[in-house]
Amino acid sequence: MQFIDLKSQYQAYRQEIDAGIARVLEHGRYIMGPEIEAMEKQLAEMVGQPHAISCASGTDALLLALMALGVGEGDEVVTVGFTFIATAEVISLLGATPVFVDICEDDYGMDPQLLEAAITERTRAIIPVSLYGQVCRMGPINTVAKTHGIPVIEDGAQSLGALQDGRMSCGLSTLSATSFFPSKPLGCYGDGGALFTDDDDLARVCKELRAHGQERRYVHTRIGVNARMDAIQAAVILGKLPHFENEMEKRSTLGARYTEALKDIVRTPKVLAGNRHVYAQYSIEVDDREAFRAHMQTAGVPTAVHYPVPLHLQEAFRYLGLGPGHLPRSERVSERIVSLPMSPFLTLSDQDHVIGSVREFFGA
Repeated sequence: MQFIDLKSQYQAYRQEIDAGIARVLEHGRYIMGPEIEAMEKQLAEMVGQPHAISCASGTDALLLALMALGVGEGDEVVTVGFTFIATAEVISLLGATPVFVDICEDDYGMDPQLLEAAITERTRAIIPVSLYGQVCRMGPINTVAKTHGIPVIEDGAQSLGALQDGRMSCGLSTLSATSFFPSKPLGCYGDGGALFTDDDDLARVCKELRAHGQERRYVHTRIGVNARMDAIQAAVILGKLPHFENEMEKRSTLGARYTEALKDIVRTPKVLAGNRHVYAQYSIEVDDREAFRAHMQTAGVPTAVHYPVPLHLQEAFRYLGLGPGHLPRSERVSERIVSLPMSPFLTLSDQDHVIGSVREFFGA
């Protein structure tokens, strides 16, 4: 059993993916080839935003968003500490300071009630994270941000395809970022990412920034980076996009099936009202995680931990001077969270084996 079954996905869509890659090899336009524009158009339509701007990774998407907003030295950006390091890493790379707020314990997203107190006159942006495949509480977060005139960047690296009140993740804020890392809900076969916005000026700036600040060939209006997505990766995404909605429905169904079978013995994911959860990870909480993982390994079931150390306790952010107790919910969850196998190609027989192995550990 695989934690994420990418091989079966490739076999299912092999004809479309191989044909798309072959077209790139034939025309030879590997950088900013026609597949890029075609992919961006389809992504924008799917998310419901006028602009989708592809880039080299989800990390670059966040970096470009902050650069487009002019975030730099002396600024602060409010985000969460329970996430992958990229969310806060890009803030520090630009010389700004990440300000961590704690999470809600039901969806593991930013607690809007703690946001107001974290905002200062130096706050230039807010980055909530829609973790594990569910949109966080974007409505209340946007309300607080609007009161202060602060732009919001949704980190939707794990939540593309998730819905909140009928609107898709990455279409709910000033700017948003997603990742096409192979294990993500929509993954390519390397690194890739995208930004989304409804602001024409921000879209233009992001496009320039991803190509060395270039307005047109050899005319550079700003300092940028090399963050372009290559055409082969775009071809992979184009091969998968026709199947994406079906995959999201399968993820949602498999997640609900896990929850129904396990909710009486472990803490299972809560789906917020009005949300469709697409379970980029299916994560539960257990008391003795290491013993649980050892048991599952013996049973032939792979598991993973997302994430074992909150960011404020990472060595990289030691300079912030934050210690244990600063984010108590994040710290508690990081000690208990564990993810079970999940993909649209998880068979019911394999899922039943996972469920049985979990129940066996708890003697249920």
